Amino acid sequence: MPAEIRPLDHFQLEDTRVTRRYFEKFRAITGHLGRVAGRMEAERRFTREEVAAVARYLIGLNLTFRALAHKYHFSGRWAHAGKLTFDRIESGFPVLSEILVLANDTLQAESHLRAMPSVEKLKDDMVRTIVGERQIPTKLQFALSQRLYYEELVKGGLFLARNDPTAEWLGNDGAGGVERRRFLITWAVWDGQVNLPEIYLMEVEDTGRVGLPKDERRWPEVQAHLMAQAVGGLKLLTIAKGFDEDFDDLHPKKLRRIHIGPMYSHAFTRQEGPIREVLAAARAPEGEDWALVWTDEELVSERVEQARSGWFGTVERQIFALDPFAGRGADTGATSMERAVILPERPFQALAGLNPPGFRDVRKFVVAPSGRVVSYR
Repeated sequence: MPAEIRPLDHFQLEDTRVTRRYFEKFRAITGHLGRVAGRMEAERRFTREEVAAVARYLIGLNLTFRALAHKYHFSGRWAHAGKLTFDRIESGFPVLSEILVLANDTLQAESHLRAMPSVEKLKDDMVRTIVGERQIPTKLQFALSQRLYYEELVKGGLFLARNDPTAEWLGNDGAGGVERRRFLITWAVWDGQVNLPEIYLMEVEDTGRVGLPKDERRWPEVQAHLMAQAVGGLKLLTIAKGFDEDFDDLHPKKLRRIHIGPMYSHAFTRQEGPIREVLAAARAPEGEDWALVWTDEELVSERVEQARSGWFGTVERQIFALDPFAGRGADTGATSMERAVILPERPFQALAGLNPPGFRDVRKFVVAPSGRVVSYR
């Protein structure tokens, strides 16, 4: 996007060292997220199946950042290396267009690799350039970084702009004399409105004749429906009720949405408010100057009612429990919402010292230098 029309909150990293520090920061952050999810499982906030699903997306997020780090490894040192664009105001994450380009590159990665020298050949040529010509082999180094980028894409498993639904069987129930298969459906998106990755988890009961993932009619319809509704601005209640009404033999019992981010860093982002003051006061060393928000929304079915369908039939309809405190459920469209912040020890100490009002009810996950995660409320 040309600089003259680039949104003010979108910023390009033009210096090689700064770009590498940015990706190193995210490498560390995504490495901690799995341990945070594990803590939540230990506290029975997540089931084992939910944590396993979330972990897959977190690994994919790590792989996406690893691929982008290879792609932009020589930003600022080579004219054709390109520059990463990220959202420095709202999210701290790369903008959606970066993830869309990555997905497009994935489709063409194998053809690029066939036309490129091997890693071994590039390294041999680099040695000859250094020893024989006594020059820095910048062009070859850039070619190697692109080779490694396409190799990461070919391996797969990355977190893309759209990560289509998958279903895992949880077991069967026979409540009410009707066989009910239970599935955990999971999907994820890179929400372009806020430039953040979002993970969805929905537990459903299936009373259809054929199990949902094997149903050649319903499963494609379910996948298309859920991806069309995967918009951060939609309330969980809207998504769940729409699903419940569109599929008479699929009954959503629980729906969760996890927002990964924003990421705050005194060195990279320009957010206003208490978190900026906290990071400024922390004066944390390089690599520990960050804080990441993790928001977990949950909507749970409270009971079932029978609704008329056609002339003589009836179908189940879910009645969802909303947050009863001060009418917040109607506003959020969820049964509960919990915000957490993940941060290293130095920023946490500054946060505890300043004690800003907006963070008193926020869960804190503190990452020790050893990588151990400690939870505070």
